[in-house]
Amino acid sequence: MANQMSTWEPLTLRDAMDRLFDESYTLPMRERLARWGREREDAVYRLPVDAYTTDEAVVIEASIPGVDPDKVDITIDGDVVTISAEIPSSPAEGRHYAISERLCGKVQRSLNLNVPVEASKAEASFENGVLTLHLPKSEEIKPKRITVQSK
Repeated sequence: MANQMSTWEPLTLRDAMDRLFDESYTLPMRERLARWGREREDAVYRLPVDAYTTDEAVVIEASIPGVDPDKVDITIDGDVVTISAEIPSSPAEGRHYAISERLCGKVQRSLNLNVPVEASKAEASFENGVLTLHLPKSEEIKPKRITVQSK
């Protein structure tokens, strides 16, 4: 399964200026705000994660506050692990935000694992808004201790 996330492609300065002038002069403010809101709702944001390895497992941690743990989707397909969720937005009715910086909407992250793991033994836990995914390494790649015998 290929990485399903789209990458961010920056606009050229000319594209940004064209868009600014087109929207500023041709669309009424209400329609511009509605368009920007729809673009935000349709976006899939990159879920920030911490990933590390131990002798026994690959561990991935992701902060996804406000998400129901039952609505987090984790898939392992070959050597790619994907975490998807939707961070709910606060009801905006009657609110006039001066600042709105908390992330809401769809988040997703796909990572290529550089070591074989036992997908059937994977465990996920969720505590205080932090998802922790433990992916046990396959037995054949775990470090093995060899004892030296003297004669």
